[in-house]
Amino acid sequence: MDSTPPSSSSPFDLVSRALGRYVPGGGPAAAAGRDDAPGNRTTPRPTAENPVEDRQDQILGVVNLDEDLRITRANLDAAVFAGLHAVTGSPFADLLPPGDVPTVARRLRQVLEIGEAHVARIQRLRRGDGSELVVSMSILPAAAPQEGLTVSLIAMARRLHLYAAETAIGTSLDIGETAQSLAESLLAWGDVAAVDLDFAVWTGEGVAERAPGRIRLRRAALVPDRAWPEGYVTPGGDLPSDASRLLGQAVRRNDAPQAIVIPDRASVERLLGSPRVVRALVPGDRSASVACIPLVLDGAPPVVLGVAEVWRRADRPFHDSDLFDLQELVARTAHHVDLARQHQREHTQVLALQRRLLPRTGGHTIDIASVYQPATPDSAGVGGDWVNSFPLPDGRTALVVGDVVGHGLGAAATMGQLSMEARALLSAGLAPDEVLEHLDETVSLLDDAESGLAAGYSALGSTCCIALYDPVSHQVTLSSAGHLPPILVRPTGEAAPLALRPHPGLGTEFALREPFDVHTFSAPPGSLLALYTDGLVEDPALSIDEGIGRLADTVEGVHPWDGLQQAARQVVSALAPARQRDDVTLLLARMIGYRKGDTATWRLPARDDAPVRARAEVSALLRRWHIRPDTRDDVSLLVSELVTNAVRHAAGPVTIRLIRAGHGLLCEVGDTGNGRPRLSAGGLLDDGGRGLYVVHRLTTRWGVRWTDTGKVVWAEVAR
Repeated sequence: MDSTPPSSSSPFDLVSRALGRYVPGGGPAAAAGRDDAPGNRTTPRPTAENPVEDRQDQILGVVNLDEDLRITRANLDAAVFAGLHAVTGSPFADLLPPGDVPTVARRLRQVLEIGEAHVARIQRLRRGDGSELVVSMSILPAAAPQEGLTVSLIAMARRLHLYAAETAIGTSLDIGETAQSLAESLLAWGDVAAVDLDFAVWTGEGVAERAPGRIRLRRAALVPDRAWPEGYVTPGGDLPSDASRLLGQAVRRNDAPQAIVIPDRASVERLLGSPRVVRALVPGDRSASVACIPLVLDGAPPVVLGVAEVWRRADRPFHDSDLFDLQELVARTAHHVDLARQHQREHTQVLALQRRLLPRTGGHTIDIASVYQPATPDSAGVGGDWVNSFPLPDGRTALVVGDVVGHGLGAAATMGQLSMEARALLSAGLAPDEVLEHLDETVSLLDDAESGLAAGYSALGSTCCIALYDPVSHQVTLSSAGHLPPILVRPTGEAAPLALRPHPGLGTEFALREPFDVHTFSAPPGSLLALYTDGLVEDPALSIDEGIGRLADTVEGVHPWDGLQQAARQVVSALAPARQRDDVTLLLARMIGYRKGDTATWRLPARDDAPVRARAEVSALLRRWHIRPDTRDDVSLLVSELVTNAVRHAAGPVTIRLIRAGHGLLCEVGDTGNGRPRLSAGGLLDDGGRGLYVVHRLTTRWGVRWTDTGKVVWAEVAR
């Protein structure tokens, strides 16, 4: 035994002491001269209570490395490690096959720099006689970087190797990482391992039975990491159609998938035929034989997900036991590939839904830009953050941002439902606070025992903020359900969060139900409004108010001439935390509005002469706008009918607004009535008049929106 104090806590000493009473001394490590090195441990000699013959199946070993990845100490006395020359001062790379050196060295240095252990990597070690030993290698950092690393080695018996490989392969739901783990495990039986997946599996699409000639393979994983010959297919590349067809036929005999071995280079080239296919599939001149094992999804009939290939040199032919082991490993892990495929499909669906809701354009009265950045690349981390912007039929623009509680498909589905409901209600003319009342009820209904809690998901406490921008009055009407306050940048360049009264959020039945406030503020042309979710401003080192303040300072720096989409990306890049814990969402809206010369407003008393006065004012304006005579007559008649209806069915003054927008004219008539005009089956008004029928025939579309004092009937006419 060496003189290392029993209290030493270095990983090498801890592991070595744990091995000492189990590993017989005088093994190959001693022959390597390690006993004379300071600090080396020599294990007890066999005794009657500890016979050597009972220790021949020991599989544990440990090696210590310095910062230069050179061996400083080793304890490889177990018989299974015979032939491994772990000489003090030699590079650890001497124990590795040349093709594995770059990958393993990168892992070792990563642990050395970051200080996080890398556990249970399936790795080959090279013996002095050229043979190889498969081990499970764990890399443990020392307490201080200058003390180097400890590499724990477990020689992999066949059964243990299969178990460890299956465990490692099932740790990720990313299809690329799953395929890579499978390839690394297969490398224990060969010099090169590749995994080729059906293109539908790679993209997460549905898997269905198909003819062998229709299979299309994409290379998902390839090990070891090294330079490959020109023309050889590497990860991410599609195999030539002939190669896909040949592999598909090779693993399907008598219409049943099965593993095959092509024993020599001549047979490989004869089977592949085309030199181009040989270059695409054969990894090098030394590769002589290959085992092809199908990844099969059990079913009736079974479905081939892809093909795994293991290549060997001529001096290492495949035996029946090798093929049996390979088949067992692939059979045990094929379902992990299918789980990753299903996860990929869910991830694609969630992101498609998220991005489908992102604003497309802002129109000519408002400029819109948005950024959505998921917290993680998998759907389990995709949350319910959403932003939307869309023009309303009456010329206003709706800006909506929300954050649904939770992550994954359940949150995304709720997010999609709330977003579509909000859009429908806003398009129907409801005010922001009324829309939030409906969303509040929807969240409560979704969370009942049958549809919500039974599914293991609750959306209670989700937040939403809705803003409506009027490009004529340059006013924004906003309501919030527990959402963080938007940032308003005035044309003068001053930025500050809006002062909103706190609200508990949607569906908070357990709390005292709070009304949704309506906040109206002026947003002159050039104003910038920023709506966002908490992932952009949350930082463990800052309070939420400080995070919002940082956002205000950053948005304040957006120049009026800056492209808005680029500015949005820069804001997110400057503020998003390096290690995101939540989705990041940002919506920037720059107000433009209509020019004064493109709008006109009149306010008339509700008297019998109001229609005549309105018709005269509108006709005169349309002449100044140089509108065609036929369109001028239609608009004058339309306004006359709407004003007549307002005078007849409502009290108080009548407000008329005419807007020249794009290729059309937008007419609005507001009154203090609360009755909803309806087009009857006969095309007449409820009292037998013909006004609404005329409106319907003259316009491309029309509708009603409600205000605090009554309603506005709007109609659009092409010009």
